[in-house]
Amino acid sequence: MTVQIGIIGGSGLYDMPELTDREEVRVTTPFGDPSGPYLTGSLRGHRVAFLARHGAGHRLTPSELNFRANIFGFKLLGVERVFSASAVGSLKHEYRPQDIVIPDQFFDRTKGRISTFFGRGVVAHVSFAHPVCRVLSAVAGEAARAAGATVHEGGTYVCMEGPQFSTLAESRLYRAWGMDVIGMTNLQEAKLAREAEICYVTIALVTDYDCWHPDHDHVTVDMIVANLIQNSRTAQRIVAEAIGRVPAARDCECAAALKTAIITAPAAMPADVRGELEPLIGKYLQ
Repeated sequence: MTVQIGIIGGSGLYDMPELTDREEVRVTTPFGDPSGPYLTGSLRGHRVAFLARHGAGHRLTPSELNFRANIFGFKLLGVERVFSASAVGSLKHEYRPQDIVIPDQFFDRTKGRISTFFGRGVVAHVSFAHPVCRVLSAVAGEAARAAGATVHEGGTYVCMEGPQFSTLAESRLYRAWGMDVIGMTNLQEAKLAREAEICYVTIALVTDYDCWHPDHDHVTVDMIVANLIQNSRTAQRIVAEAIGRVPAARDCECAAALKTAIITAPAAMPADVRGELEPLIGKYLQ
């Protein structure tokens, strides 16, 4: 059975207990090595690939992640859809710790991270006005409700650099801007998934209120870990439910994101770069 669904596990979500027929698969990409081996297996009738975003033992900071290798590795495995679980801080009173948010927008506050497969002689500009797959978002929302979670659909995820948490001034500013949750990883994944024509959705797991809240003005790892443990159980149920609800056909815009995005004439592309990008652009260069 072909692997068509990917799962990225974030802080606290390092495994999927329901996964059967497990096999570790190591992938090498033109962009280096992913965070670790992909754990492939069967889940709710689908063949899936699970990747621990921060590596075994949580040893990679958000800024150290090789986002390109992680997403390109999924592409090489045949993955067409990715569910990404991520711990976040809440910027709104109504988004309480242990709630689930399915954001539909991102705001970039990172510094110099590589967020594209292109360059080095090959240029492409994908549409990113709507950065999350609308179909997977609906599936994730339905799955969260079925799993008994309190879920909020829509909203903006502020992606900060980290690894430090926000200053009070930053946290207050993001609230004034109308942002909803804050994390350190998902924007680059979403951009690269779109370039790889992979459907992508974030399942944001609220661990704390960030430092704007008077009861959370000193966000600590201990506070977050306690909520992560509960969130990880919820995330496992949601992802399993979601995979069982994935439609067979893809009728979203993600599947053809590169169709009109590649600007460089094929004859002008460096042969080595064109070869490296073959899994992404090959079908458009026939």
